[in-house]
Amino acid sequence: MATLVLLQEGEAIPYPVGDGETVIGRHPDCTIQLKSNTVSRRHARFTKRDGQFYIEDLGSGNGTVVNGTQLEKEKPHAINHQDRIKFGPMLLRFECEEARPVAKAPVAPAPAAPRVQPGGDDFGSSDDYGATVNFADGDDDEAEIMGTMTSGGAGFGVLEVQPEVKLKAVIDITRSLCGETDLDKMLPAILDTLFRVFPHADRGCVLLKDPEKGGEMVPRAFKHRREGEDATVRLSRTILKKVLADKTGILSADAASDDQFDASESISNLAIRSMMIVPLLDKDTEPIGVINVDTMNPVTQFTTEDLDLLMTVAGQAALTYENARLMKTFLEKQKQDGEMNIANGVQKALLPDKLPDVEGWNFFASYDAAQAVGGDYYDAFEVGDDKIVLSFGDISGKGVPGAIIMSRMSSCVQSILEFTHDPLEAVAAINKHMCANAAEGRFVTYNFVLLDLKTNEVSLVNAGHMPPFILKPDGTVDEFPDESIGLPIGVMEDYPYEVEKRVINAGETVVLFTDGVDEAMDPEGELYTLKRMRQLIAKSPRDPEELGKILLADVRRHANGRPQNDDITIMIFGREG
Repeated sequence: MATLVLLQEGEAIPYPVGDGETVIGRHPDCTIQLKSNTVSRRHARFTKRDGQFYIEDLGSGNGTVVNGTQLEKEKPHAINHQDRIKFGPMLLRFECEEARPVAKAPVAPAPAAPRVQPGGDDFGSSDDYGATVNFADGDDDEAEIMGTMTSGGAGFGVLEVQPEVKLKAVIDITRSLCGETDLDKMLPAILDTLFRVFPHADRGCVLLKDPEKGGEMVPRAFKHRREGEDATVRLSRTILKKVLADKTGILSADAASDDQFDASESISNLAIRSMMIVPLLDKDTEPIGVINVDTMNPVTQFTTEDLDLLMTVAGQAALTYENARLMKTFLEKQKQDGEMNIANGVQKALLPDKLPDVEGWNFFASYDAAQAVGGDYYDAFEVGDDKIVLSFGDISGKGVPGAIIMSRMSSCVQSILEFTHDPLEAVAAINKHMCANAAEGRFVTYNFVLLDLKTNEVSLVNAGHMPPFILKPDGTVDEFPDESIGLPIGVMEDYPYEVEKRVINAGETVVLFTDGVDEAMDPEGELYTLKRMRQLIAKSPRDPEELGKILLADVRRHANGRPQNDDITIMIFGREG
């Protein structure tokens, strides 16, 4: 004959467990009724198969624990003679001399409460910090609100009440957190201070909103006064929602009666008698989290004065935490800015430190990234005794991703031109290299220009870029034909590019530019446009440096203070005459 023994008030109350199904809960229809609000209506059940008894948690609010191990819900677990069982805080013992002993299989910890999907309550459950928070609602939400305390607009409660005690508590919390910038260490320090302020507190936890999880409330710190006690913290979902919505502190008490518990048992087996939960408010008085403190001692329940004191301490703790978080963000931003400045220096080192200096020709180039680093690219260098290569491109995207591809493009061009100076061969090799292991969606619009100083002929291979403008001595503006424009670099391997050749006559100037020039926007969102650029070039001097400075000044004048939305790069070269 199997028996379930309830240990209560120093007595052992037996309940027979039959060979069929035995359901335990607080509902009158259960086989064994336990009149406790900490026990669910249908909490667990016993079954017997092949001479072995099994216990199964039926999805209870407070869970079922066997020999210190919490059971997975709705998964039968073998039970043996003298096994100790806890339904919430209620302690029982299973007795059955005939129970066949079995090897104790490891029981996986109960899965964390499911993350609430968008549209639901933003409360999570986690054991990452050594404990679990369960959110009770519905029939299992038995917490009763005993008192509330408004934040007073700043999260400090009513300062006129107990001013001396509050001042001491604020000084204590300030000293504890002074100079601490590690947020993970600060939260436990807050709980340590609260346990000094409230010596009768048994458990405490801090929940914070997690921006990476859509503002979901997740546990971040726990503290227990006694080692080895049940690490589960049970919070009322209704009360937590009210604290966050009304920005108010709440004092609540569990509705269970005292006579349900055995006075001889350790206090960790008693139900939560009294609980305080208060909001942590940021500088804009918006809730960033909550602090929960509870006591399981029915003799030393919290009072409204305790709640007011906790509001004061939480207000100071929240401001200190917020200041530390802002300081951490500032330091991280400083570090990031320093790293970006280094990256900016590295990228500028990839650009030519000087342009070709050859008789009869003038060169000018300017690079202005929209961010610390950019995705535009240019290079110019002599190959042989009578030729100059101009390499000019615009990587899709800007910032760090564009800069990485820009550096790869730069090294690729330099390496390939060590072996060939033929425009078509060079561009084909560059394209093949960039297509290999290409980042998805990343490509380069590109102009490869080979200038023959003997013949004054320019050979242009255009890979998806805007055709260069040509300013003639009579002030007209021409451009290379569109028919020879091919696909951008990195789109299709073995693409058959074409070369366009043209003699640069005396007095002609060639302008290469990225779309950051013609697509520069003013505060109203109007573009600079190719039309305005063509008109400006037509009436500008033919000297490359003068023309370049006039063009850049006009683009900035058009922007009229609007932040640059894309990298702006130009390269201009012209033949004297």
